[in-house]
Amino acid sequence: MSLFKQLLFSISLFMMIVFSGSFIVTLESSRHQYNNQLLAHAQDAATALGVSLTPNVNDPAMIELMVSSIFDSGYYQKIRIIDLANGSTMLERHAAASIPDVPGWFVDLVDVVPQTGNATIMRGWQQAARVEVTSDPIFAVQRLWNSTVGNLVWMLSCSLACLIAGIMLLRKLLRPLNYLAKQSEAITRREFLTLQELPKTPELRRVVGAMNLMATKLKSLFEEQAIYSERLHNEAYLDSQTGIANRRAFDMQLQARLSDADTAPGYLMLIRIQDLGGLNQRFGGPHTDKLLLNIANLLNAHRTKYAPLDSTLARIRGGEFALLCPGVTHGEMLELRTSLTQKMTAFYATGMSDQQPVAYCSMVPFSAGDNAQSLLIQADRLLVEAETHTDHQVVPTTEVTAVSEDQHLWFVRLEHALENQQFQLVYQPVVDCHQPDKILHYKVLSRIVDEQGNTINAGRFLPWIHRFGWSHRLDKVMLKLTLNQLKTAPAKVALSISGSSVTSPGAISDLLNPLKYAPKLAGQLILELDENQLPGPNQMAMFVKAVSQHRCSLGLQHFGSRFDMIGHLSQWGLAYLKIDSSYIRHIDKEKDKRLFIEVLCNATRSIDLPLIAERVETAGELKVLQELGVDGAMGQLLGEPAPRR
Repeated sequence: MSLFKQLLFSISLFMMIVFSGSFIVTLESSRHQYNNQLLAHAQDAATALGVSLTPNVNDPAMIELMVSSIFDSGYYQKIRIIDLANGSTMLERHAAASIPDVPGWFVDLVDVVPQTGNATIMRGWQQAARVEVTSDPIFAVQRLWNSTVGNLVWMLSCSLACLIAGIMLLRKLLRPLNYLAKQSEAITRREFLTLQELPKTPELRRVVGAMNLMATKLKSLFEEQAIYSERLHNEAYLDSQTGIANRRAFDMQLQARLSDADTAPGYLMLIRIQDLGGLNQRFGGPHTDKLLLNIANLLNAHRTKYAPLDSTLARIRGGEFALLCPGVTHGEMLELRTSLTQKMTAFYATGMSDQQPVAYCSMVPFSAGDNAQSLLIQADRLLVEAETHTDHQVVPTTEVTAVSEDQHLWFVRLEHALENQQFQLVYQPVVDCHQPDKILHYKVLSRIVDEQGNTINAGRFLPWIHRFGWSHRLDKVMLKLTLNQLKTAPAKVALSISGSSVTSPGAISDLLNPLKYAPKLAGQLILELDENQLPGPNQMAMFVKAVSQHRCSLGLQHFGSRFDMIGHLSQWGLAYLKIDSSYIRHIDKEKDKRLFIEVLCNATRSIDLPLIAERVETAGELKVLQELGVDGAMGQLLGEPAPRR
């Protein structure tokens, strides 16, 4: 029983005892008073009648007249005159013993009995007769009934008013306790709430103040760790002049993408500003820095427009930029290059550069398994060739050797797979980093089968899904298939969903609707969002609320590039954070990655947020992660994706 109910029950019990005691005492006192009044009333009437009848003791007619006169003028139940000589009744008058408008149980309860008074009628110096007058209690009982009902109504009204006031007062006094409970629950979800208005009760004021202090300290500690982690990340992996990735971060992403079999084929583009050293001498450092920043912003805008899915933009040296675009077609890259070339002419027209063209670019195709060094050498060679052809702003690259993907073929193939829900589900175990035999959950991955019976990984068809705008459709199909599998093979599973499924309340409701009909299965499900596809703060807050209402968990995968949002992690109640594989690859050989993961562990440990490493492929990597205190890991070393049995 809650404290509120206990206090309310105690107050109600106390009021009931007080009310009952007061009612009983009042009723008993009134009953005793009325009995005394009836006795006095009877005795007074008997005395008066005895005195009046003494002169007329021998006149029966006068006796009867006087008795009738007294009997009819008051509340008497009986008047009797007894002859003392022989004990016979000389005269008797009596009334029916009935009390109208009063319940019989009340008459029995109060027990107001008729009271009898006596007087002697004298004949000279001798006692001739005795007068007995019995008062009728009808008036007393009626008055007692009316006063009791009035008292009962008044006391019940007062009690009800006091009870309502007590409930309101208790709710107000105990509101800080309710908030403390919510505050404690929020801390377990890594949210740090504080109660601004302290209660007036001294005891509660101290408790709330202590809880606020604790929440503030925890929040401050996490923010300090988050700021330090972000600063360290920016110093290590961001270019200070342009704010985009530096060469170290680009090499990490390039190695990670090329070593991942699920990486979709795409293109690498190099852009080099013409005569950057001469520009610096002629215009000065600040002017050149501004040109670099403008070009970086232009490239970032084109990356977002033409290659938003898992693309990477970096300044790799001086005036040279690299754009890595997985999952784009040759036609899309040509559009990007053409638009970029046209927009760069504005820098010459506005005087930002005195070189025409402002920059040269080259692009080469890549696919999973290619050698990163060879790819960069090829792109650099094509860039040098472009720079030697001064009569063209951009020299066309060599023709793509690989056969381009047929858009119509992919459209038909994926439409058929989505319409008929023909996706194969495979599960990759996510294990405890310190106990690899202990499985934390399974990551759900999807496959499709082409017309020749070959299995196609998600890395190849996901860019087409995104290009056709079918990401939300795929999320719905995958969620339905996952729930069906959980019915036959229960386990904790994690399912990735795209950012397009959480952009509006309607999309969120449409995606999570199947969870309404499977509440038990929802508790076994973890929905994962990609760091690069997170919606805005308002949409994210709606999605977090909707996920918690369905009692499923929320995770974040591929974390590592957007450290500006690390401060929000404590508000989302995440089940875990998965570190991008680019920070895990060769962590046993590269100290900067180890330092970064160590700082990230310290930041997330302060809010009890588990960290999971993606694509752990060597024993050396696993050993370093264990030393750093990472909670979980997944990868080829720990278990390959496979169908559930």
